[in-house]
Amino acid sequence: MRSSATALLALVLVSAPAQAADLGWGGNTSPIYSPTSAAQWTGFYAGVSGGYGWGTTVNSPALAGGVTDNNAGGWSLGGQAGYNVDMGGFVLGGEADLQWSSIGYREPIAGGNFEARTDLFGTLRARAGVPVGQVMPYATAGVAYGRGTAQETTGVVTSQSASHFGWAAGLGLEAQATANLSLKAEYLYVDLGTQSYNGLPVGNRDISQRFSVVRAGINYKF
Repeated sequence: MRSSATALLALVLVSAPAQAADLGWGGNTSPIYSPTSAAQWTGFYAGVSGGYGWGTTVNSPALAGGVTDNNAGGWSLGGQAGYNVDMGGFVLGGEADLQWSSIGYREPIAGGNFEARTDLFGTLRARAGVPVGQVMPYATAGVAYGRGTAQETTGVVTSQSASHFGWAAGLGLEAQATANLSLKAEYLYVDLGTQSYNGLPVGNRDISQRFSVVRAGINYKF
């Protein structure tokens, strides 16, 4: 009995190092912890996104019977492209996007209506995120561009367009569905500043566009 126990103990002692090596316990690496992200984010990507925007359109001076600050809303739809660098626990990148939109407001005037809206907008932003496995919350900020229209309809349509420049900032969450596909949800605040719209029948207008956008999208990493 004693000899059998001694032989069994010797067998366990001999096999233990081999088993530890197989589990990675005997080396410098561990299958449980790695200094790099479980999901690699480095690379170029492109995708599509869409959502809804709401905010304030300032029309100065106010139209007769109206107000200066007007509640605005509308949809947005477009695409984005960017590049990420995964540094293992921290991701830095840059993204550019372009969105067609109908974010604006309309108010009645004598014999018709007046409308001011953002027809399209785009941003060029930096992104910084902290990946947790396959999910990455991130913050983003940068510059913004927009193309707006002021339009008067009184049997005859008269409109003027102008380019707006400003800034954008927001927060988002991106999750990798596969090695190449990821889904994202994002909140973005866009301030396109003020531009003059001249030559309208209601007179020259100074119009400001500021709005929030909540959107969802899908990216493909190349």
